[in-house]
Amino acid sequence: MKPSKVQIAFLLLLIAGTMYIAFSPQGQVKNAQTRKFTEPIFGTVMNVTYTSDRDLRDTIMACLHGVDASLSMFNPRSTISRINRGETDTLDLHLQAILPMAQSVSEATGGAFDITTAPLVNAWGFGFKHSQLPTAAQVDSLRAMVNYKSISWQDGRIRKENPNAVIDLSAIAKGYGVDMVARLLNEHSVQDYMVEIGGEIVCQGNNPKGEAWHIGINRPVQDSTCTNNEVQEIIEVHDRAMATSGNYRNFYVTDDGRTLSHTIDPTTGYPVQHSLLSSTVLAPTCAMADAFATSFMVVGIDSALKIVDRHPELDVYFIYTDSTGTYRTWNNFISRN
Repeated sequence: MKPSKVQIAFLLLLIAGTMYIAFSPQGQVKNAQTRKFTEPIFGTVMNVTYTSDRDLRDTIMACLHGVDASLSMFNPRSTISRINRGETDTLDLHLQAILPMAQSVSEATGGAFDITTAPLVNAWGFGFKHSQLPTAAQVDSLRAMVNYKSISWQDGRIRKENPNAVIDLSAIAKGYGVDMVARLLNEHSVQDYMVEIGGEIVCQGNNPKGEAWHIGINRPVQDSTCTNNEVQEIIEVHDRAMATSGNYRNFYVTDDGRTLSHTIDPTTGYPVQHSLLSSTVLAPTCAMADAFATSFMVVGIDSALKIVDRHPELDVYFIYTDSTGTYRTWNNFISRN
């Protein structure tokens, strides 16, 4: 189901209102100080740095716990968990906002972004770890449950054509959570901040040194321990959202020596096998950046470049290997800075 004109108008008004609050001179405050904190959330870690005369930590965490109570697959009491169990079909406000976003990226990427791939992800041992790989017959059976077009909603209620379909918003929820924190900070007239949850980021204004925010893009070295933080590139992020997706940390090696990435192609049902190693996306919202970064890891470098060409609102930094196995990069924004 495509977002209605009313939904699109609402989202545009929301973004416009947020930008007005963010950049209005009336938002300037006196006696502000730099504040930083780190908190666990969404199964990962959030880091926030902001300049304000008020301590907003509790308000921020309350906001994110509300997002978790709506979208978390690992919270059995969340709205999405209850929908997946068939206990309700009523959408809360977070789901009413995020589903049209997810649907628009699905349409833009030809289905590479699909919120119904959870059965395949789990079968390959990435949602819930197990050692038994699926057979071809099992993959084919599970693929019948995967189709983002089978999910629709109207008047605050969701409909699943296949009652066994599982909706998993993990590939967009962190970005959406970052957006909610950014929106909250804007509403409190905070002009300078950086919000990061598990690598999904929104930066606005300047860092504590009064300079542009500098964000590193990791070199995609295979490292399941997440301890290798070698930096490939450091970029300036100006009042934008950023997300990175890659297969170099979430993977495993099978008994027969195959490396299986956590990115599952919803059209084939199998882990992707291509040369794109890392996809970084800068976009107007972190939810958009999050979803597109995931999608590009599904389609690979050639198809990703075609999608980027159709979406001038996106800036990207791709790391891939050429035919000789040499690291290569492609971006459409660094030369403009």
